[in-house]
Amino acid sequence: MIATKSPRKALPRIPAKKIPASLIYEIMDGKPIYYKGYRDVIELKKTKAEIMGASTLQNFILQHILRILFRNLDENKFHILTNEQGLHVGLKSNFSADIAIFETTKLPVKAADKHYASVPPKIQIEVDIDADLENFETPDAYMYAKTEKLLDFGVEKMIWVMSASKKVLVATPGENWQIIDWHKEIEIIDGISFNIGKYLKEQESPFA
Repeated sequence: MIATKSPRKALPRIPAKKIPASLIYEIMDGKPIYYKGYRDVIELKKTKAEIMGASTLQNFILQHILRILFRNLDENKFHILTNEQGLHVGLKSNFSADIAIFETTKLPVKAADKHYASVPPKIQIEVDIDADLENFETPDAYMYAKTEKLLDFGVEKMIWVMSASKKVLVATPGENWQIIDWHKEIEIIDGISFNIGKYLKEQESPFA
């Protein structure tokens, strides 16, 4: 299993009215989940831009997966959306997606508007966690809760790449959840797969 950290010490609560809406990362069951580091922005230790950017490791992993998808996935059948694609998964619940793969029949370009997608992607891929988790006992609690809600929404496969543990969670509806070492091949769809450990080793990354 993914290593679980001990429950964290509760931090002083900041009234919601003092937190700008721009610091909300997601909403789960009507409760806001803020960007990791939002307290530093409130305390004027950092700017919004400083906490919203992804790490270089996170971006290189995303780039690797996206290259595989764009090279191999039939663009007539699937759209590959990224850049924190918004998802309206239900009443008072809005999530973001690092990579969302939609079937073109369910989300055609002509249906695009200025709102979050209200239909589920076929597959969603996340790399690490950008959310502040102070209201969750452990990082796993957030990851599992989000995964369950997305699967209930209609996502057919949820993939989480976790760089700290070098593990990948692959979840499908029901009891079909697996924790896999990231040095193994992880199938995305139709025989298309990635191997993060192998890729980083080839690139001489110390994180391989």
